[in-house]
Amino acid sequence: MSGHSKFANIKHKKEKNDAKRGKIFTVIGREIAVAVKEGGPDPANNSKLRDVIAKAKANNMPNDTIERGIKKAAGDADAVNYESITYEGYGPNGVAIIVETLTDNKNRTASNVRNAFTKGYGNVGTPGCVSYMFDKKGQIIIGKEECEMDADDLMMIALDAGAEDFSEEEDSFEIITDPADFSVVREALEAENIPMAEAGINMIPQTYVELTDEKDIKNIQKTLDLLDEDDDVQEVYHNWDE
Repeated sequence: MSGHSKFANIKHKKEKNDAKRGKIFTVIGREIAVAVKEGGPDPANNSKLRDVIAKAKANNMPNDTIERGIKKAAGDADAVNYESITYEGYGPNGVAIIVETLTDNKNRTASNVRNAFTKGYGNVGTPGCVSYMFDKKGQIIIGKEECEMDADDLMMIALDAGAEDFSEEEDSFEIITDPADFSVVREALEAENIPMAEAGINMIPQTYVELTDEKDIKNIQKTLDLLDEDDDVQEVYHNWDE
């Protein structure tokens, strides 16, 4: 995994999100609505909602905005029903791309996702065509500049809570968990007031594809930018070695 500064990518992503705060708040707002519908409005009894709240706080969503979202989802019987749909496909040079969406209009979302792939000279494939190249894992990234704890102590907290792996990079620590253990590990870190740059269940590439052709790089960037701008798109995973 050397050469992949996940923390640098996260900081870059957050800088983009700062410029598009409405987009990230829309994304998280939908996740809150789905979590409340599935498990109720009380975070104490809804681990999925607790995880979404942690994600919201990591993205600087104000507490009152979070609370409003929970109350709205809990009190509105006519709230929009979002359906989760995942698309898989290929970018230039066989780069694998997974797009997770929450939508109230499948036709619109499918059209927008296909358009993003087509404009980047890629194509949408069949379900399962690239997901086998990724591992679904809980992933927690902690920036060294924000964490005063010694690496060994941090590792022991994570492993004792059930983490599978702990690694140290130049600018960050990465904790990997089984998806079923993610909430417990995240809450153990939260109890120690450890700031998390990112915490979520992600699709982690097993290998990465390097692009050297400027045209290929421009094309995949076009696809990723179009997907990033779509409010129906929750997450995009790919194995491009940026």
